[in-house]
Amino acid sequence: MKKVKETPFRYTPRPRDVAEVETVLKATGFFKSCEIGVGVELVNDRLSEGPGSGYEFVLLDGKESLAGYCCYGSIPCTASAFDIYWIAVHPDYQGKGMGRRIYNKTETRIQKMKGDRIYIETSQRRQYLPTRKFYENVGFERIALINDFYGPGDGKVIYCKILS
Repeated sequence: MKKVKETPFRYTPRPRDVAEVETVLKATGFFKSCEIGVGVELVNDRLSEGPGSGYEFVLLDGKESLAGYCCYGSIPCTASAFDIYWIAVHPDYQGKGMGRRIYNKTETRIQKMKGDRIYIETSQRRQYLPTRKFYENVGFERIALINDFYGPGDGKVIYCKILS
């Protein structure tokens, strides 16, 4: 049986990742321009400040460009909790297990950093149902809903996963 070559993960953004993250976020069709701006800003912060930025990355390269990524970090003033700020996969790579691979690598890295719980939040809109199902499928539990957080009829759903 022929062994399948693993797509390599990277953990340090490169300058070209600024544009590639923007491309991934735009291509999903989920994010507003202001949200895309924040995603790009976090990459720039990491590039300019290094690990001191507080933003960690798991980047998964595709054949010619970024297939997907996760941005996460420890939550200040907590003993061992982490936030996942972004996890996104370019539509060309969706449905192929890339999101799960990126998430699993992120969880492993959080555990190595002595993290014992992960928080993630998303929109309550119908468009985000697959996102919420993804979080539940990788072991997150919905712990809160803040109605109308993002706008009328668009609440914030907060998830938590306790790591063993």
